[in-house]
Amino acid sequence: MTISEVCEKSGLTADTLRYYERIGLIPAIGRGAGGIRNYTEFDCGWIDFVKCMRNAGVQVEALMEYIALFQKGEATAGARKRILIEQRAQIAARVDGMQKMLDRLDQKIAQYENHVMPAERKLRRESQIVLAG
Repeated sequence: MTISEVCEKSGLTADTLRYYERIGLIPAIGRGAGGIRNYTEFDCGWIDFVKCMRNAGVQVEALMEYIALFQKGEATAGARKRILIEQRAQIAARVDGMQKMLDRLDQKIAQYENHVMPAERKLRRESQIVLAG
């Protein structure tokens, strides 16, 4: 696949893909005639993984470490698993914090509907009575 096809498929820009390759977030991409990048399904799998992890807030450094370990082979499986466990814990903590914010917003919305709106309706009725009188 060409870089433009991968951009369309992934939603990432060509600059982002080149940057990810340059810093080691995705393994080196094979080249075709004239040095043009030729992405494989394997490469696209890495891109999807990195995109997912970045969207979840995983730091570039953690991903770079994970990928560097992956390239060293099976002997690094334990270290890679530890990285994933650490990142999962961090994401879970963020999700918990976001759930608390969501619960708080739900409470505020309920207060608005149960207290503010009735008070506004009452004020409108009273102001209509004053204006009519």
